[in-house]
Amino acid sequence: MPKHYSLTLLTMVLIATNSAIADTAESAQTYAATKITTISEMYQRDVSNQGMDNPTVLQQYADPDLQAAMQIEQDYFDKEQISCHVGYDVLWDSQDPDYTQDKQFSMTDQGLVQVSLAHGSNVYYELSCGGIDDKASCRVADVILDKDGKSLRKHLLETCR
Repeated sequence: MPKHYSLTLLTMVLIATNSAIADTAESAQTYAATKITTISEMYQRDVSNQGMDNPTVLQQYADPDLQAAMQIEQDYFDKEQISCHVGYDVLWDSQDPDYTQDKQFSMTDQGLVQVSLAHGSNVYYELSCGGIDDKASCRVADVILDKDGKSLRKHLLETCR
C-alpha cells in the first residue's frame, strides 16, 4: 500500500475516533443534565404539594424496581399495621421537612445526583436513563441514604419481608 493511502487511512481513523469521543462526552453531559433536571423537577413537585402526593413523589419518579420495593413496604404496612420504612422523608433527610429550604443539585464522580440541603445533609440518587439526547428520560433507581452507601431499595427489600 502506498504511504499516502496509509496516512489518509490513519487520518480518517483519528478523525472518526475523536468524533466518537466528542459524541460520548456530549452524551454523558446530556445524561448528567437530564438526571439533574429529573431530580430538580421531583423536588419542585414535592415542594408544590408539601409532600402530600399520593402516591408519593418519589414513587412517581421511581423506576419499576424501586416502585416494586416501595409497594412491598406498603403491603407490609397494610398487613402488619407497622412501618418497615426508614422512618423519615428520604427526599429531605428529615421527619419534619422544611420545603422552603435551599438546595443545590450536582453530579458526583460516581454518576449519582447529589442534593445538598440547607440544613447540612446530602441525599444521593441513582438514576436509570433511557433514550437518546433530547429524548432521554430518567427514573430514580435508588436513594443512597448515608455515607456508607445504604440503599433505600435494599433496605425495603430486606426489612419489609
